[in-house]
Amino acid sequence: MNRKFVVYIVAFAAFLGPFTQTIYTPVLPEVASQLHTTSFVVNLTISVFTLFLAIMQVIYGPLTDSKGRRKVILFGISLYVIASVGCFFSESIGLLLVFRALQAIGIAAGSVVAVTVISDLFDGKERGQAMGTFQMMVSLGPVLGPVIGGFLSGLFNFQSVFLALAATGMLVLILNYLYLKETKPDSGEATRFQLRDFATILQNRIGSSVIYLGLIQYYVFYNFLVFLPNILSERYGLSAEQKGLVFLPMSLCIVVGSFFGGKIQARIDGKKVIVLTTFLNVSSVLFFMFFYSISITLLLAGIICFGLFLGLSLPVQTTLLTGAFTKNRATAVGAYNFFRYMGMACSPIVGSLFYHMGGYFLMFSFIVLAFLAFALLLSRRLLGAQARKSAS
Repeated sequence: MNRKFVVYIVAFAAFLGPFTQTIYTPVLPEVASQLHTTSFVVNLTISVFTLFLAIMQVIYGPLTDSKGRRKVILFGISLYVIASVGCFFSESIGLLLVFRALQAIGIAAGSVVAVTVISDLFDGKERGQAMGTFQMMVSLGPVLGPVIGGFLSGLFNFQSVFLALAATGMLVLILNYLYLKETKPDSGEATRFQLRDFATILQNRIGSSVIYLGLIQYYVFYNFLVFLPNILSERYGLSAEQKGLVFLPMSLCIVVGSFFGGKIQARIDGKKVIVLTTFLNVSSVLFFMFFYSISITLLLAGIICFGLFLGLSLPVQTTLLTGAFTKNRATAVGAYNFFRYMGMACSPIVGSLFYHMGGYFLMFSFIVLAFLAFALLLSRRLLGAQARKSAS
């Protein structure tokens, strides 16, 4: 088994989750018009997808620990391909919501299995570098989605994105079927679905810190993805294709950050990297909040910085998490992904509430205050505990 190639094919499966989630965000108004519904209901196609993506993490985690990696991921991708075809043929918002939910139920297996397989195959510094490669690919999903979706929708129609997703899913299914062997250790004990396993993970200092960080980071990230197209339309009058291109610099910075985040762990303690990048993320959101309306250049500077610091943090998070849990590794990853996806799912709804109460300024003010409070708590929990340990 070529371990490096396996990293890419399982990461490709995980990439499809966030990619599918956001691929048609640039044309949400057009979707509402063509399906004769409201923007709120169309936004539900993103939230419903994310909600099921989150819920399935707590199911696929224990299943992956007990049934094995290969069976779970092949089932999930197969269901995803079928659901993507269903989305393509959906002529009503009701059918689209149903098939979007099925898409999420299927592809949710990708992220759980991918991180678990990488942790099975690599140890030490090699694991950190492999996680960097994994996060580099997966981080392209939520931002390349709007870029590619904008162009496909502009050239054809919004339904064309689902045909593209079905074809891509079929390719990923074939690659994993041919090249992914079972990596679950033979000595591994079968794990039943027990809620107390998740409670144990959340009681762990590293586990809870990484998991809650994932929740708030992705809540913030998806505020950008969902509301930025509206800002670009209202303030700068950009087309669907142009709005998609605005996401590209942030995408590239997440990729660059993930690449270096995988390598930096060999030289700098992972806990310090996480705390520092969290404070830098807060600073980038604050910068965006004050300067996004002045010029598109300053708007781009804000989201580029956010993407870079997010990218640096991601591989460090998964390395710390999988290193802290060896027996129920997939279950820990499932819990981590569950909270991240819940942050994504809540983002359009909570963000809309703050926007209607006080516009973009109130929406981003809430983010800055909540994010800063968590950054201070994270510093105390990770670095404070480390300092006390060194002193003793």
